[in-house]
Amino acid sequence: MRVVLWDTNHNSVQKDYAGGMGTGLYRGRRDVRDWLISQGYRRDRRPVALNFSYLAGVFRRLGHSVQYVCNRFPPDADLYVFNPALMSLGAEHQMMQKLLAARPQAQIFVTGPIAYALPEAFADLPVKVVRGEAEMLLWKLDEVLSHDEQVVPVGSVKDLDTLPLPDWSLFNYRKFRIQYDFWRFPTALVQLSRGCTFTCNYCPYIMVENHTRFRDPECVAEEIRHGATHYGFRSFKFRDPLFGLDRRRVFSLIEKIGMLPFKIQFSIESRIDLMRRETLAALQEVGLTSITVGIETPSEKTLRRYKRAPIKDDRQRDFVRMCRNMGIRTVAGFMVGFPEDTEQSILDVLRYARQVNPTFANFNIVTPYPGTEFFSQVKNDIEDFDFSHYSVYEPILKYENLTRQKVSELHSQCMRKFYFNSRYFADNALLLWPWLRRFVKLRSHETSVTSDAPVSRAA
Repeated sequence: MRVVLWDTNHNSVQKDYAGGMGTGLYRGRRDVRDWLISQGYRRDRRPVALNFSYLAGVFRRLGHSVQYVCNRFPPDADLYVFNPALMSLGAEHQMMQKLLAARPQAQIFVTGPIAYALPEAFADLPVKVVRGEAEMLLWKLDEVLSHDEQVVPVGSVKDLDTLPLPDWSLFNYRKFRIQYDFWRFPTALVQLSRGCTFTCNYCPYIMVENHTRFRDPECVAEEIRHGATHYGFRSFKFRDPLFGLDRRRVFSLIEKIGMLPFKIQFSIESRIDLMRRETLAALQEVGLTSITVGIETPSEKTLRRYKRAPIKDDRQRDFVRMCRNMGIRTVAGFMVGFPEDTEQSILDVLRYARQVNPTFANFNIVTPYPGTEFFSQVKNDIEDFDFSHYSVYEPILKYENLTRQKVSELHSQCMRKFYFNSRYFADNALLLWPWLRRFVKLRSHETSVTSDAPVSRAA
């Protein structure tokens, strides 16, 4: 069977983020500082969504030919597989219509979190909505192909180690780079676990299941070895929403990565209270360069309202400082634009972000994702149902105390005032530009030699 994986980067969508719902890129709104920040976002070429690389491996294991097509009309095939994000949903729906008109005998599968959360978005098309993890097609492809109903539940992969290795050969993988995490490229995506045990009601990661499944660290290390030797990957971004939940597995992975015959860089995403200093030190020893954490807001009341377990302010500041001193970058997520936010509460987020002063701060405008409890909770207060705007950088709610325009202005103000201040560069320069460390060490050495030299006395 001929299979085409069809993809798009419409609206600059980044499909592997926000639990597969996708995010956009910050465009900037007001002045040259906004433009400069937006260019920092655009310098990356983020990898294709991880589930597409797994699907490439799945279809090849099943003996089918697979092609990947992005942003153009695909060649003739028996099966077309889509993995929509919210921002690209309209464009992908249109492509499905064109394919059905041109090749009525072919089948179309819709996979991913959008298929799970919004199966009704495809009710007007004769397509199969694969509701569950796309990699289940390894075992259920024939069942889905022959199923009479449009929506086909497939469940989740029970043993993640039974999946084939991700196949990156279809993609332009040599250009993959995530520069806020790394300085060695190309970059691949990898996972030690899937799922999350926390209950934040705005989070799409817990839509399908509210628990965590783990992989064998040896299998993960083998995937890294394979990626480095076959594709030349030099950095790996772990896509676990909660890396480090099982410390025993983490230290086992550290041991396995340390045994590889080459050095890599990797980044993780976790909670601050899961990452002890000794864990970070051990991870850094084998290649950790960056950690992403969700700080969201300093308001404990807001966090509890949306079912996120808060962490004490001083602990968050101490954690970022500790990582900075160790030479580990921190990428902190902050959220503005909750329904009850005021101008002061948003400025409080900015103030706190500047106190914590991570290497990178991402200010997201609160976005209700279909399928989450938060979406149901605020549905009557959603003013914009055009999913192409769900980039996390555009306000789409009705606010109790603010206009959407004001939220947009305050969001831009957060971005500008965080990055354009002298303390930010003073604290983070050596992390932003690692080559400076060599210069600092050289100057320190020269100063030491000069101070130790004998002082000549005049005759």
